[in-house]
Amino acid sequence: MSQGNGRGREETEEERADRQWTELLQELRVAQTGVQILFGFLLAVVFQPRFADLSEVDRDIYVTTVVLGSATVAALIGPVTYHRLLTGRRLKPQTVIWASRMTVIGLVLLFFTMCSALLLIMRIALHNTFALWLVGGIALWFLACWFIFPIWALARGRSGAREDEPRVRSDS
Repeated sequence: MSQGNGRGREETEEERADRQWTELLQELRVAQTGVQILFGFLLAVVFQPRFADLSEVDRDIYVTTVVLGSATVAALIGPVTYHRLLTGRRLKPQTVIWASRMTVIGLVLLFFTMCSALLLIMRIALHNTFALWLVGGIALWFLACWFIFPIWALARGRSGAREDEPRVRSDS
């Protein structure tokens, strides 16, 4: 039975969950491609001849970046595993909610991974404190594009619950 919500979509809870899952997969494809390229680059850096010339601080930044990159990969691939393990158990709305949360965590981790990778590259390329200012400016741009602009649009557009958020019923 279709449940109208008065906002233009006539879909059941399951249809909504299916649509949201498809949309989430499309978003993950974009994020995963970038993460895989960045992570592949990070893994190759340690095998370069100049790696031995890095200062201790730069090596620490590198290790931090690789750890953040690993956590990012886990969070952005996690929704696929979550879905695969729960397929057929009639938990699609809950799966979409948890996969969406993992994706947001993955995007936050990606922000930190990008900032850390940029810091390492700029420190090596510039050899001065301008690198910190440059990375700080880029970090603010990432924050604005990924988080501030969407939150601002949400605040200006409407208040209240998301129209497409699945309504999970509690059996307790």
